[in-house]
Order: sequence, then structure tokens, then C-alpha cells
Amino acid sequence: MKAVILAAGAGTRLHPLTATRPKPLIPLAGQPILGHLLAALAATAVTDVLVVTGYRGDQVRAYCGDGAAWGLRIAYAHQEIPRGSGHAIGLAEAYVGREDFLAVYGDLVLDPAVLSSTVRVHARTGLSVLTVVPVADPMQYGIVSLQGDRVVAIVEKPSAAAVGRLANAGVYLFPPEVFPAIQRTPPSPRGEVEVTDTITQLVQQGTAFAVNRVSSEAWMDVGRPWDLLEANRWVLERAPAEILGTVEDGAHLRGRVHVADGATVRAGAYLEGPVFLGGGCDVGPNCYLRPCTSLERDVRIGNGCEVKNSLVLEGTHIAHLAYVGDSVIGARCNFGAGSTTANLRLDRATVRVHVKGVAVDSGRQKLGVLMGDDVATGVGVHFMPGVTVGAGAWIGPNTTVYTDVLPHTFVRQKPDVLSEPRPSS
Repeated sequence: MKAVILAAGAGTRLHPLTATRPKPLIPLAGQPILGHLLAALAATAVTDVLVVTGYRGDQVRAYCGDGAAWGLRIAYAHQEIPRGSGHAIGLAEAYVGREDFLAVYGDLVLDPAVLSSTVRVHARTGLSVLTVVPVADPMQYGIVSLQGDRVVAIVEKPSAAAVGRLANAGVYLFPPEVFPAIQRTPPSPRGEVEVTDTITQLVQQGTAFAVNRVSSEAWMDVGRPWDLLEANRWVLERAPAEILGTVEDGAHLRGRVHVADGATVRAGAYLEGPVFLGGGCDVGPNCYLRPCTSLERDVRIGNGCEVKNSLVLEGTHIAHLAYVGDSVIGARCNFGAGSTTANLRLDRATVRVHVKGVAVDSGRQKLGVLMGDDVATGVGVHFMPGVTVGAGAWIGPNTTVYTDVLPHTFVRQKPDVLSEPRPSS
């Protein structure tokens, strides 16, 4: 069977991480979201994949190559400008030919069983299939109305939970007849051709869509920056625990811990799984990595540091006596000694984060900093909960960061007194 992965979006809600990479290439426990998805497809009946690229598509092509790393054959189509999910699927018409095919959003983290069960529903019913998943906040998703096991309608981001709690999971199985229907679908109010509009029109015209119900434990949508922490936890809890690198005497590893080849855990370090260390990581001595911490390649964690429930991307150095909690840290950042990320408000309220210029309640009581690539801090820098720091920013020593920092800016806390004479003896 063939599959189509939609990986063209700019992922603007995930800034600052997506300022320098497409969303599907954000890494989780050693490989990008897209890599996990390709592995899930390879575990099903899929042999051929078309990846629809757009924003920073050259990075996607460089990562996926010809698909041999997953035992797949990968081809590409490019969506020059964002024109919606329906338009992106429509680009696969020549590739798919007369075959039924899977279509999957490229920012999903899911169990391979989600894909294989979708295929089974199609085989049993002979119908197109839309996969649904129960969600806690229906107002963030397209909600699917059902009659038995048949789709009746899809309501995008309803204003009330009364519509239902079964969300469109972004996993479809279509026949080739979907392509002319996409061509007949008018643009949405935002000027894009949405595949959900195509499905709604087909249903209204009498075409039956079967539904595949999957568990929320088997599926995750990565739409907002703090979703990366949940996705990281999801992957870590399922990742193999292997010690392939060097663990010095006096280091303590507890629970599910993965130390990749070429990584080093120094004496006095305490790692409490699930934890992932990529190749070339150097941890310790005398530091504490708490559960749900993922360090990508070549990350350095210095003496006396504590890192908890955080995703740290490749090449970042976190110097001695630092604390990083519930945070996402970009690639090649450098933390000065004693830098800390606050992750809990004094009033214990949930943390709000600016997403596309709008303050959004993350729903999380604990959330630290969301940092882009190539950020450098001086010694003693403190970040308040929910602050975002743009790529390439510099933060001067002894600065407390209360508000978001724009990319490639220099923020410092100007001292009241630059110099004064020493007191006489």
C-alpha cells in the first residue's frame, strides 16, 4: 500500500523551534517526529510513501532521502505555497494512480496500531476511513459527528463541547475517487482547500465514510510548543532502554534509560528514567537528570546541574549549577553557570504562553522556557515561566527574563551603578 505524508506546513504555532526547521523535523528521543512516523508506516503494510513538502522542504528531503533507512521507497511532491490539506493530498494523484492509499498529517506521534487498524477497517467495510480519537478540549480540533460507525459531519474547532469529543486524528484511507472531489472543493475562508471540507461534501452527497476509533493513549498531535513535552514523554515511555555508551563507576541509572553509543555519563550523575542520551552527550559529574528528559546529540550537562522533563536539542551546553525544568531548549544554545528556568508561578495558576502574538493558556501548571536555536546566556540568568526566547538571542549576565525575547536581540539588565570608588580603609 502507498501512503501520503503531509509535511508542508510552516508550523508557526511552534515558534521559536520552527523558525529554523520544519515541524516534522523536531527531534524526540533521537529521531524527528517524521522519523517516528515513517517507522510506524514501515510497521504496517505500507511500502511506498509520498512526502509532500513545503516550508524548508530541502531539510525534509535531506533527512528522509530515498527511504531506505526505514525499508521504504520515498518520493516527493512540493507545495510551493500553503494551499491547504486537500490541495496537498491532491498533489499525490499521479503518484497514487488507481490505488487506495493512506494519508497522514506529518506532525503526529502515534502507535503503528493506529495505522494498521485504519487499514483493517477499510478492508472490512470497503469504504473510505476517517480515524477519530477522544480529546479533552474539543475546541482545539476538528470534531467528527457520527451515526453509528459512519461519519455525518466534521465541525472545525467548535465553540462548545456539546458537539462532541471525537476529534479528527489526521489519518485517512481514501480511494483514488477522492481526487476529483478535491478539485471540486472550494477554498475555505482562509483561502485554502481543506480535506475536511472535501469529506463533508462527499458525505452530504451520499458517500459513506467508515470511522476508526483509536485510543488517546495511542495518538498525539503536536500543535503547540508545550505539546512537545507530552510528545517527548510519550516517545520516551516506549523507547528501548539500552546502555551503549560509557557509564563511569559511581554513576547511578534507574528505570528506563537509553545511553547512545558515544555518550558518556560521569561519576556522581544520577539518571532517573525515562531518559534519553543521544550520541556524543557528556553528562556530569554530579548532576541529576529527572524523568522525561531527552538530550539529543552532543549535549553537554555540567557539574551540579539538574534537568527535569525537558527536551534539549543537539549541541547545546548547559553549564554547571544550572536548573532546567519543563522546558524545550533549541540546538547549539549555551547556558552560563547558574542559569535557571522557573517553571511554576507563585500563585500556582496555569502558565500562559504567547502563540502567534496571542496569550494562550497552556493548561500546564508547570512550564519553563521555550527557546530557539543558538541562544547564549551569561552567568546567573533566570527565565520566568512560559517565556519564549527567539533564535540567536543573547541574554546578559544576572538578567531576569520576564517577557518574550525576539530573535537575534541582546537583552541585559542594566546595573544601577556601573562603578563606584572603593571605601577608604
